[in-house]
Amino acid sequence: MRIGHGYDVHRLLEGRKLILGGAHIEHNKGLLGHSYADVLCHAISDALLGAAALGDIGKHFPDTDVKFKDVSSLLLLQHVVELLGSHGYGIENIDATLILQRPKVAKHILAMRENIAKACRLSVDRVSVKATTTEGLGFAGREEGVAAHAVVLIH
Repeated sequence: MRIGHGYDVHRLLEGRKLILGGAHIEHNKGLLGHSYADVLCHAISDALLGAAALGDIGKHFPDTDVKFKDVSSLLLLQHVVELLGSHGYGIENIDATLILQRPKVAKHILAMRENIAKACRLSVDRVSVKATTTEGLGFAGREEGVAAHAVVLIH
């Protein structure tokens, strides 16, 4: 068994779609990034890559490569899962936390879990997604960005 931790943060900007865990969430701002900038999928991808000592998402999906421009972060996560499999690893479970002040995402959590589970070839009961605010503190509290932490166990 190996454990991995991932963290990602992206700036919120008007004129972008807000995609978290592959779910489109209605909001007046979305996340800035080369791909869909889905911080949840990015944190999980980094946690998986870290657990297998395979680098990070920047190594595998550089923001200088046009083939990753506006690509679904779920597709990147699927690629990470395939890479882990090619190295003999499987995923035991995923536990992730979104950090954002607004919008409230509780009604989207199940869809996020289902999307991530499908991308990772897991049952939904092996994927946990939670959300918290920062009580108005910091960049997340000022609604300047969204962050995510993820912890994974692989075998």
